[in-house]
Amino acid sequence: MQEIRNDWTREQISEIFHSPMLDVVFRAASLHRKYHDASKIKISQLISIKTGACVEDCTYCAQSSRYNTGVEAHKTLSLQEVIEEAKYSKAKGIERVCLSASWRDVPEGKQFNDLLDMISEIQKDGMSVCCTLGMLNEEQASQLHEAAIVAYNHNLDTSDEYYPQIITTRSYKDRLETIDKLIEAGVQHCTGGIIGLGESDDDRIAMIHKLATLKKHPYTVPLNTLVPISGTPLEGRPILSSWEMIRMIATVRVVMPQSMICLAAGRKQMNDEAQTLCFLAGANSIFVGTKLLTTPNPDFDKDMDLLKTLGLEAY
Repeated sequence: MQEIRNDWTREQISEIFHSPMLDVVFRAASLHRKYHDASKIKISQLISIKTGACVEDCTYCAQSSRYNTGVEAHKTLSLQEVIEEAKYSKAKGIERVCLSASWRDVPEGKQFNDLLDMISEIQKDGMSVCCTLGMLNEEQASQLHEAAIVAYNHNLDTSDEYYPQIITTRSYKDRLETIDKLIEAGVQHCTGGIIGLGESDDDRIAMIHKLATLKKHPYTVPLNTLVPISGTPLEGRPILSSWEMIRMIATVRVVMPQSMICLAAGRKQMNDEAQTLCFLAGANSIFVGTKLLTTPNPDFDKDMDLLKTLGLEAY
């Protein structure tokens, strides 16, 4: 069977997803070693250039202005503040940063030009840059391509069918249109989702199917486990078993062998053995730092100790 394909059916993905755990992990691990250097893990650090006061109503997010979560909003950081944070990351051996902003839409004018300056200055220091900033237009996508960012993150979050239960302030169609603009502009898209929102296995399969049948597979598929945050509508959701994330990663690796897979939010809830199985199943990227935007993340030294134990090289 052809391994790189965009014509997967939901039924085919469902069959992979529901395979016995050891079978799907073995299949995924084999493909992972075929398409990637399994001895390496890409590490990146998020820099929140604007935090909180978001107008969206994403039910999982502490940054929404609609919920009382205790997150202190701050205006967009200055160029110097962002450069200092990037230098701090570089000093720890981190080569890539992701600039994040709690915008619904990327603003026009000065704020966007300031963002381009941030990207340029960080790159001058020998680092690479990704962004996650909300919806954008064709011209902004083109300018980000010219700015040579590595990728732009814009998640689907869940299935088309379940999406209205999680977010009402934008549509699934809005998300897909943003991804189309990135693809058309030549910007690599970093697109994944979250499990543990109350969705079904069929919703997870549907999300993977949507990712796998885009015009182009994502450069990176970030997979997040919900971290229930006090004050949000999902604060009472139970913590998922790590087996559910391992199954998601293995299925994504089989269906999209060339994509990077980022084990993103929720690692703090996993023990070392669970994270190890995620890496075995095909995850080859993590975010480091004690916070992932507003959710807790493992300590940097603890991450490095685990990678050393596993014989994995952070790059």
